Amino acid sequence: MRVVSLCPSNTEIMAYLDSMDLVVGVDDDSDWPIEVESLPRVGRDLNIEIELVEELKPDLILASLSVPGMERNIEKLDSKGLPYIILDPNSLDEIAEDLITVGKAINREEQANNAYKEYYQTIDYYQNIAKNISRKKQIYWEWWPKPIFTPGGQNWLTFISELAGAENIFSDYDQASISVDWQEVVEKDPEEICMVWVGVQEKKMNPAIVKKRENADGLRAIRNSKIHVLEEYLYCRPSPRLLEGLKKLGYLLHPELYPKVE
Repeated sequence: MRVVSLCPSNTEIMAYLDSMDLVVGVDDDSDWPIEVESLPRVGRDLNIEIELVEELKPDLILASLSVPGMERNIEKLDSKGLPYIILDPNSLDEIAEDLITVGKAINREEQANNAYKEYYQTIDYYQNIAKNISRKKQIYWEWWPKPIFTPGGQNWLTFISELAGAENIFSDYDQASISVDWQEVVEKDPEEICMVWVGVQEKKMNPAIVKKRENADGLRAIRNSKIHVLEEYLYCRPSPRLLEGLKKLGYLLHPELYPKVE
């Protein structure tokens, strides 16, 4: 079977299924696992070059709707009559279901079942630690600086927060991603700030931008130097790799309770 992945999270799912041998092409932004370095590229995830996809003669294309604008890729696939499935998870459970879905689609059900089992073993381990933490850290995730976007209650980062002994201060919003006013952040006064600007490398994220905002110096997180620039690729992609981000976050927030991760 010949598989083409149109976004990094889908490529990562193929890696967790131990099935990179089936992947014949990926989007320009897929950067893990190492096997992607030798694969043909078919364009940015928001602007896939359909002719390049077609040239690879795929039996299956892993499409996505996780970012607004990706629907244009679906329209292109339909126009060419190419075979695809769409992955669009928001929660950790939905990501697990995608492992099973893709495993069935590529005839790798045994690998999918193993990956699914390991995935929940990690979640259960961290859940057992988190349930014994009486006071959860109040954290603010900044997904985009202007306008400000942050994950809401239906987003995987809210679930990751809970497993790491914390609470997303915007978990009361019943959406996956929301735009908020900075004053709302100030009113909620988070203890910790996690910067994970979507599609931006850590070296290009500048905490000074947050610190210069109106009334920012009054926030507990700013006063106590608890503003963290985290790896975008471990927190902004809906794949099982989020659990590597969980491991880092748990130790960052509660080093006395969670195992250290190198």
